[in-house]
Amino acid sequence: MRILALELARITEATAIAAAEWIGRRDGKKADGIAVEVMRTGFNNLDIDGTVVIGEGERDKAPMLFIGERLGNPDSEHKVDIAVDPLEGTNSVAYGRNEAMVVMALGGKGDLLQAPDVYMKKIAVGPRALGVVDINASVADNIEAVARALNKDRSAISVMVLDRERHLDLIQAISATGAKVHTIPDGDVSACMATCMEESGIDMYLGVGGAPEGVLAAAALRCLGGEIQSQLCWIHEDEKERLEEAGYTDLQRVYRTRDLAGGNQIFFVATAVTNGATLKGVRFLGNGKVVTETLVMRTQSGTIRNIHAVHDLTRKDISNI
Repeated sequence: MRILALELARITEATAIAAAEWIGRRDGKKADGIAVEVMRTGFNNLDIDGTVVIGEGERDKAPMLFIGERLGNPDSEHKVDIAVDPLEGTNSVAYGRNEAMVVMALGGKGDLLQAPDVYMKKIAVGPRALGVVDINASVADNIEAVARALNKDRSAISVMVLDRERHLDLIQAISATGAKVHTIPDGDVSACMATCMEESGIDMYLGVGGAPEGVLAAAALRCLGGEIQSQLCWIHEDEKERLEEAGYTDLQRVYRTRDLAGGNQIFFVATAVTNGATLKGVRFLGNGKVVTETLVMRTQSGTIRNIHAVHDLTRKDISNI
């Protein structure tokens, strides 16, 4: 199965290049639709029997790799569950902003939580702060705990938060501790990953984002040695109904990293579309040359590969990357 990691990278690279053609064109739906089409084609060329357990969001009525969709070869002996976000940060692509990327995770059957398309309260930290945070503790207590673990003053702690009106009180609470707040328009998978990478300067992620993205973030943090804690929640009435229909009635339950992405063999692959805290976005150099940056990881080996690739589209189209 090791060769699968490279095959997955080829899919995210092709998807990112296709989506990058729409950067700044003010049409997020079109960018998302192209990404879904390219990713679906790539998966269907693999020797896997895959089932989508985390697919495109229903909140924005996006084109979907829908939950329950079968991908690949139904006769394959490699049975896997798939979590995907063909374009995390659709608006970031549409308006030329940072933190857009193509993300996927694969695990064994039942290893990835089939989270409903609702919201999720999250806290994430990197390996050096493993085991010190508590999603039910106060913002101040968690920042103090991380500061002690990292041997930093609270004023040196950097917390990343999605730039949403619902986070105004959270941002105020973080600021009251003296910690630094970094807001991003989209991309909380990337934000959770950034806590594990010292060069990012991010120590903690806090806030409410999508539940499907929480599963993808957990898969990444399994590979990177970080931690996420989460609780399902709802903002709109239709999400409350969705939770009830899916049987999620205990909204106080804390889902930890392995609850969201368990098992011994998790693959995580991400290719940046626009620049982010962890990877540089797609660059079109002219004369058919395109540069991509991709992160490829799996839990079994613990290997983390950062692939800098130069593609020559005069010799091949993106379906053959």
